[in-house]
Amino acid sequence: MMTTEPSGLSPRNTTRGRPRTTGTDVCARCGRNTGKARVSWPEGKVCGPCFTVATRTYGSCPGCNQHRLLPGPPSDRGGPRCAECAGIPHDFRCTRCRTETESYRRGTCARCALRDDLTVMLLAHPADPAAMGRLVDVLCQAERPESIITWKRSPKVQVLLASLSAGSTPLTHEGLDQHIETAGRAVDHLRAILVHHGLLPYRDPYLARFETWIEDKLHPLPPEIARPVEHFAKWHHLKRIRSTVTPDSPARGPVHSAKQEITETIKFLGWLWDTHQRTAATCVQQDVDEWRASGPTTRKLIRTFFVFARNTRLNVSVDVGHYTARTRPTLAQDQRLAWLRELLSGSSESLPYRVAGILLLLYAQPLVRVAALRTDAIAIDPATGQAAINFGGRPVPVPAPFAKLLLDHIKTRPNLRTGVSESPWLFPGTHAGHHLHPNTITHRLGSLGIQLTGARNRSLDDLVTQMPPPLVADALGYSYQVAFKHTDSAGENWARYASLKRQP
Repeated sequence: MMTTEPSGLSPRNTTRGRPRTTGTDVCARCGRNTGKARVSWPEGKVCGPCFTVATRTYGSCPGCNQHRLLPGPPSDRGGPRCAECAGIPHDFRCTRCRTETESYRRGTCARCALRDDLTVMLLAHPADPAAMGRLVDVLCQAERPESIITWKRSPKVQVLLASLSAGSTPLTHEGLDQHIETAGRAVDHLRAILVHHGLLPYRDPYLARFETWIEDKLHPLPPEIARPVEHFAKWHHLKRIRSTVTPDSPARGPVHSAKQEITETIKFLGWLWDTHQRTAATCVQQDVDEWRASGPTTRKLIRTFFVFARNTRLNVSVDVGHYTARTRPTLAQDQRLAWLRELLSGSSESLPYRVAGILLLLYAQPLVRVAALRTDAIAIDPATGQAAINFGGRPVPVPAPFAKLLLDHIKTRPNLRTGVSESPWLFPGTHAGHHLHPNTITHRLGSLGIQLTGARNRSLDDLVTQMPPPLVADALGYSYQVAFKHTDSAGENWARYASLKRQP
């Protein structure tokens, strides 16, 4: 079967990061020109990037068999060597903690330099010495302390830390909330670190922002609109989300859906009052039909409000049916296969987003679910070496080419050096304890040219033609209803499986 190349690849610039400096010096490690050599070692001049790699490489030296820093080049006996075996005339040990690493400031390592800075900032005259001492210890635990040094240079961060030390800002969620408007991202980063290390209790960030969002939405509304919207937002959405949110089940998805439904409800009730001088209680069926027929499909989202209105006896005369889409986006199979080949072996994206894209194209996983996958969902059979991934019901085999890519990603996951060195997430986010936001993955894959909804539909259509829909549903975390709907769309007759029930 002839396949076409994935669209959207040719105009994309695949070079990321700052371009290398040109110059007359040639690095003995990488062979590229550099404006200025970082050091001169027995092998020759070494550029800055190669020096950084060398001073962060640890392992067993093939010369002396000691486990230590290995800045030297490989030898005939194996991999990189320690400084003594490589003849590098430099003592890489920190003068204070004696850790072998790159010297950051006057012979001390970055971690010790960070502790010095934080001691001056937080422990000079603290209102609560014990709390500030714990905060210093937590920030100094970062796998890459240089990132915290850079973070604290921000004037907004310095104001925040000074306020915490003086006691004018309590070390609580409510205290940090006082600085959201002036130092939002810095506050979020610090909060995530504190929650991860147990200095603050868990609080879902999406839920907290949703509560504020509701108040901001209600404030400008007239009473005849604000009252029903407030009941709908707080007694239906907020109450439901609060009862279901956990650290493993964040409120991002439910809050996003709730905001859409509340926003559309406000638009409808505003139009209803301005056009017909009627409220939610006096609304009639004709009003709803007119509203839905005269605008975009997002107006279908008022259905949940009227279900709530009927249940609370606010309005029992209006019945809003389910919306049925007129079109169903589907990616051509040859395009799907071409994208799989590109993500498996191409260079159009970095490794994490290639893995995320394959999970979409191969297993029909929504990107919301992909972003929330944990590393313990991946299992390796020690006897066979076969990899499997669990999306909910039962482990699903991972084909060999993708298995290698997946394991490489697990070993080199990004975002593990800014305040926390351990993360359970397959795709760690920039904030400690959080996974990557689904919108980030959506944007990166969408910018390549992948039709995301069409790709997921095509993947699921293909899977339900290869095995019974109930098995697909159990393995991939879908409902039986969705699996059979895709079976119908794929043109397969699986009616003989309709009577099967989900196995415990």
